[in-house]
Amino acid sequence: MRYIFALWAAPLVLFWGWFFVSLNDMNFGYVMLSRQFHDFLFQIYGQILGIDPTIIPGMVAKACIVDTLLLLAFWAFRRRKAIMAWIKAKRDGTGSSGLDPQLAEPVESALQDKGGGGRIDLAGSLVPRKIHLDQGALGSHGR
Repeated sequence: MRYIFALWAAPLVLFWGWFFVSLNDMNFGYVMLSRQFHDFLFQIYGQILGIDPTIIPGMVAKACIVDTLLLLAFWAFRRRKAIMAWIKAKRDGTGSSGLDPQLAEPVESALQDKGGGGRIDLAGSLVPRKIHLDQGALGSHGR
């Protein structure tokens, strides 16, 4: 899925990066980044499509939004079980903090002053745990 996101994001970054750099005529000595080339290119596209060149960026933006929504819908469909479990946990109130309640107990007890002279006991909070570096969003593992 990360390759699909990369193949989606790369052309968007390149096009919109070029568009705003050339629109503001920050050419850094390159003709391709100049405002004259920007206007010339959109003039050609406008003639090819038979439309006003000024509406082409808006059309491209709408296409980018539709592509983004389709890609996010595809991603959500693939992760629907994890997303529904997360929503159910949020509704039940069990997953409100996203932390394991057993891990939060030493911190809560350390913050309560029980006459311990203001000491904080860190022994319970430094429990070794397995950490999965390949774990993705919402607990899914990368493939």
